[in-house]
Amino acid sequence: MNYRKLGRTGIEVSEVGYGAWGIAGDAWLGAKDEESLKALNRAVDLGLNFIDTALAYGEGHSERLVGKVVAERDEDIYVATKVPPKNLRWPAPAGLHPDEVFPGDYVRGCTEESLKNLGVEALDVQQFHVWQDEWLGEGDWQEAVEDLKREGKIRSFGVSINDHQPANALKLIESGIVDTVQVIHNVFEQSPEDELFPACQEHGVGVIVRVPFDEGALTGNITPETEFDEGDFRNHYFRDDRKREVQERVRAIVSELGASEDEIAEIALRYILSHPAVSTVIPGMRSVRNVERNMRVGDGRGLPEDQVRLLKNHRWVRDFYA
Repeated sequence: MNYRKLGRTGIEVSEVGYGAWGIAGDAWLGAKDEESLKALNRAVDLGLNFIDTALAYGEGHSERLVGKVVAERDEDIYVATKVPPKNLRWPAPAGLHPDEVFPGDYVRGCTEESLKNLGVEALDVQQFHVWQDEWLGEGDWQEAVEDLKREGKIRSFGVSINDHQPANALKLIESGIVDTVQVIHNVFEQSPEDELFPACQEHGVGVIVRVPFDEGALTGNITPETEFDEGDFRNHYFRDDRKREVQERVRAIVSELGASEDEIAEIALRYILSHPAVSTVIPGMRSVRNVERNMRVGDGRGLPEDQVRLLKNHRWVRDFYA
């Protein structure tokens, strides 16, 4: 496993981290705690040392599973979690005052709850689960963050940027307040490369990449015949004719690269890790098989430059969440 600096935090994290939304059991259906714990432990066996979770994932269930693994392992494992928006609106709409979303006392209360769920004395990274750049300099959230840092309850502060809005954190990055950002970036969603990544490199901000497989599209497993359990959010994400559309785009990628559909997941991760601004990528991994497949990619090699150039042609501007 290769390790990279998480911006200016002083932490070195595994290139492949663990996205713990899928093990919460509430949006991605079908997760079994026993299998999730096996997957988490196998990832640590293979050198993973960074796990991203959130208080909102299964109302703390994901955090509690992560905390169980952290408590039982001797290795240094860095944990990032998130404060959910108080108004429970994802992504954050424009025009709200931050006191409606992240009032200081609420930020403190959520942090205390996450510390209890995880069974740790300090959070390596505490993040806001949504963000609007217009909140900079408004409300008392910054004072709460500074107090939590001073008290030793959080070591670093970050934000999870609104879906498909990478430029909506540029002012925050330039302010020096934020240590990390989490953003959607993949073969289809390349827009963070335009402004966000250069700003992060300039200001020493760590980059955590989420949704590397476009919610499964870039694994090659989504076909027109794919079915999800009732209540699984992917029924909405891949609604209408979208399954056919993503399958055609995946086939076009592997055809151009002279690869097979079985290789698309590795290609997708390596594309992300080929950018020097990226600190770690956090695929969701609910099975030991997927852990072993994904962890092999964290070898510091990325993709050959000619393949990266070819993949630039597959940028796809759209928002399936909307």
